[in-house]
Amino acid sequence: MIRLSTFWAAFCLLLCVNFVHAEKADQDKPIILEAESVSVNDVQQIYDLKGQILLIKGSMVVTGDDGHIQVDPEGYEFVDIKGTADTAASFRQRREGSADEFMQGHGTQVTYNAKTELLTITGDARLKRLLNMQMLDQLQGWKIEYDDITERYRVTPPSSTKPEDLPLARAILSPRRKATLEK
Repeated sequence: MIRLSTFWAAFCLLLCVNFVHAEKADQDKPIILEAESVSVNDVQQIYDLKGQILLIKGSMVVTGDDGHIQVDPEGYEFVDIKGTADTAASFRQRREGSADEFMQGHGTQVTYNAKTELLTITGDARLKRLLNMQMLDQLQGWKIEYDDITERYRVTPPSSTKPEDLPLARAILSPRRKATLEK
């Protein structure tokens, strides 16, 4: 019972964490793709990527081994990149404001919806907030969702989790005041 209440307390704390937004200038940048194989359907705006993927859009960098990008009629991208059994998919993006603040994460799968500004990392997911290459905050769990518009995190255990397995989410959070003063 104590472990379950600890998990929910950590979960609620994560929902209240306030971060700065992703760099807005990234929205207007072109996508640069590198992979062993790229298949482009320019009519439907669908891109399939295979092998050693490197996706760069402004300050955002996503890597993995198998990927899919779809651009909607308004020009927003939906990016879905998967890693392999040996190599995780990864995500890194500069935060709006301080030039030295980044969000960095990895897991089995990384998805990013540019329209809703929702980042989802699944499968042994880890996400860090770095300032001057020093870790301020760290999250880990089975699935991490970050909504950049509402500035909220959600760490979710697998649906098959039993109460005795908890906690399956972990957070290390720096005090807001100290982190703010160091900027």
